[in-house]
Amino acid sequence: MLQQMLRDLYAENDKLRLLIDRLTRHQFGRRSEQLAVEQLQLGLEDQEQTVAEHQAAQDAAGPADGSRTRSHSARPARNHGALPAHLPRYEVVIDVEHEACPCCGAGMHCIGELRTEQLDISPAQLRVRVTRRPRYACRSCVEAVVTAEAPTRPVDGGMPTEALIVHIVVSKFCDSLPLYRQSQMLGRQGITLDRSTLSNWVGTACWWLTPLYDLVVATVLSSPKVFADDTTLPVLDPGRGKTKTGYLWCYAVDDRPWCGPSNPAVAYIYTEDRRNARPAEHLAHFAGVLQADGYGGFKRLAGDRADASIRLAFCWAHMRRDFFQFHVSTKSPLAAEVLTRVAALYAIEAEIRGRPAEQRQRIRQERSRPIVEVLHTWLQDHVERVSGSSDLAKAIRYALRHWTGLIAFLDDGRIEMDSNTVERAIRPHTLTRKNALFAGSDGGARHWAIAMTLIQSAKMNDVDPMAWLTDVLQRIVSGQTKSHELHDLLPWNWRSSRTGDLDKLAA
Repeated sequence: MLQQMLRDLYAENDKLRLLIDRLTRHQFGRRSEQLAVEQLQLGLEDQEQTVAEHQAAQDAAGPADGSRTRSHSARPARNHGALPAHLPRYEVVIDVEHEACPCCGAGMHCIGELRTEQLDISPAQLRVRVTRRPRYACRSCVEAVVTAEAPTRPVDGGMPTEALIVHIVVSKFCDSLPLYRQSQMLGRQGITLDRSTLSNWVGTACWWLTPLYDLVVATVLSSPKVFADDTTLPVLDPGRGKTKTGYLWCYAVDDRPWCGPSNPAVAYIYTEDRRNARPAEHLAHFAGVLQADGYGGFKRLAGDRADASIRLAFCWAHMRRDFFQFHVSTKSPLAAEVLTRVAALYAIEAEIRGRPAEQRQRIRQERSRPIVEVLHTWLQDHVERVSGSSDLAKAIRYALRHWTGLIAFLDDGRIEMDSNTVERAIRPHTLTRKNALFAGSDGGARHWAIAMTLIQSAKMNDVDPMAWLTDVLQRIVSGQTKSHELHDLLPWNWRSSRTGDLDKLAA
């Protein structure tokens, strides 16, 4: 009896110590579970700048004739001649002062040239588009005056072109520049535009783009395999002087890891709460594999389907996270054992990424299944050996409770081990949310969902959001593209059509 009391006391102390460590790490430390290359590069930037400063000083102190004595081994990697061909070029000719031979004084002739390319930039500059519509009159009929019909504007009677409006939208939702900062940037060029004016333009753009947004959402949710997750979005609550918590539901499709037929895309849907009925509404007509975390709304949705038309696949990254946090705080060898086995599974996944689903399934059966079976046995053996109130026991119980969904990837080569695809789609939103602080209303939050859906889907298909949305908005506003032709404006179809047009021009 005394021994059990001591075990419970030690477990309670470990839990409190773990809670303190988590709070400290949450406020002062990093939350990532690994040191990404980008984070390492951030740490090296200052050192690289210092090295470059010293090198510039050495170069400046070189011979008086301007030649460089830098050794071949110290020469940094360069990309001369590898700059993209589509960038505009301008030439600067640096010629000799005298064309007479320095030896005999005779005239010399050109035998060639040395050509180098450097990447230059011209700061973004506003310009004014002047639309001229000549008026024609008949000399015989005094009342007959003919003028071409004025083109439709995205903002009725307003000054912005489609390109400027899209620039505002992309800058906010892709580059995380709040509207008040954009207003300040425009002011430096002598253009005074209030933030409320920019907000009006964003809302107008989202109204024009809503049919295309609806098509992207329908396309994503009609896929047989979808990733799902949600994240918060603070929304200003009128009359209360503070914000309420809204939610952006994120649904993503990405078949590239198994060479599938669907084009990658992501759809955001805003709701005012996180009730279980929300994903049920979104996925009312969905049938297939739904890969998500352990949120009860997704599990209830699958359980309510009598025809079992939704199959749940759970995320190993979420399962691993609890063991990682426990190990960071306690250095527990038991948690380290789980992390080692999960790492072995991820190593196999790295090898088979990009292979057809059949090959992935076969290799998983041969190499991953034995690791998974041993891990399952280990979890069952240790769940009763650790204190039931400890976080390690909770992590083990979570893994066992979701085991059927966790091992779904073994029998289906289309399924990933985790839902990191949708996690990556949500990450840009978190930075934009941090800079913008909150959405101004529920309507503004829906605009947030529309813009993020279109921009992130474009990026997943290697399409420039600025170029794509500018062309799309021009086509929709002018009526050049009808509602039944919107399918041609989806980013992957738009990219294919533009590639075809460029090939024709090259021919």
